[in-house]
Amino acid sequence: MDILCTGSIAFDYLMTFPGYFKDHILAERLDKISLSFLVDSMVRRPGGTAPNIAYSLALLGDHPRLVATVGEDFSDYGKWLTAKGIDTSGVRVIPGKFTASFFANTDKSNAQISSFYPGAMADAAEISLRELGINRDSLVVISPNDPGAMNQYAAECGELKVPYLFDPGQQVVRMNPDDLRLGVEGAGSLFVNDYEFDLLHKHIGLTLDAILARGGFVVITCGKDGATIYTGDERYDIPVVPPEVIADPTGVGDAFRGGFLTGFRLNLDWDTCGKMGALAATYCLEQVGTQAHCYTPGEFITRYRRHFDDQGRLDVLLN
Repeated sequence: MDILCTGSIAFDYLMTFPGYFKDHILAERLDKISLSFLVDSMVRRPGGTAPNIAYSLALLGDHPRLVATVGEDFSDYGKWLTAKGIDTSGVRVIPGKFTASFFANTDKSNAQISSFYPGAMADAAEISLRELGINRDSLVVISPNDPGAMNQYAAECGELKVPYLFDPGQQVVRMNPDDLRLGVEGAGSLFVNDYEFDLLHKHIGLTLDAILARGGFVVITCGKDGATIYTGDERYDIPVVPPEVIADPTGVGDAFRGGFLTGFRLNLDWDTCGKMGALAATYCLEQVGTQAHCYTPGEFITRYRRHFDDQGRLDVLLN
């Protein structure tokens, strides 16, 4: 299976606040909120939804294709991704622009307040999937990106009869409800967290049963409460893998997607796919940054078997 990861490519500016945001937010004054948080630290890390997902896929032996627009400051980041086994031939540099930037402030409870500057991501619709040689054996991951590009990629996949995984994420609040509905209805699968799913239902009115009736599967991640996979009449509740340390929650959902999609690509059962996602997510949680975790397929298998019985299925990762 040829996996194409579309979405943002960004630099992440990650900050830590030594207190709790909730202690400084007055519910009765939300209409006049004005806050500034003095942070203890800040680091810059490579990030973005598309390369974050691709990174975990690559750690487990895949060679996903990255499809996105970046700025003139992308050169070193591109070399890093290529060295990790990610195909960046589908990445386009936009002259005169910077790569997108994500600014995240995390408090002691792992709550986050974030801002996102799109930069070159705003030009993502300049790329057409038709130019990339995709076919029915491909899987396109449509993750948060310029809304116009997300609409375009969903439409192109429909016209080309190419399956896609719809992962609207933070763009649920920015996309037109009609476009959201078309994206969900045309997808072979849907991937969201529990809050995003509630927002999706609010904006387009589709219930879980209505989405599942169209075929495919739905994965809803629930943070510390794990994740749930729905397919047909079946439901799989996936637990978290206990972290050795909690360093930074940024990118954990993307890592889950990468682990899950590896199992999906290898035609493993739903429960195993979900648990692979859970372990990949925990590896990410234990490091600061979305691409700071590292493991070999063998190390991944060993740690997986400390928590779950795969009955030898994961040996396929060693081939």
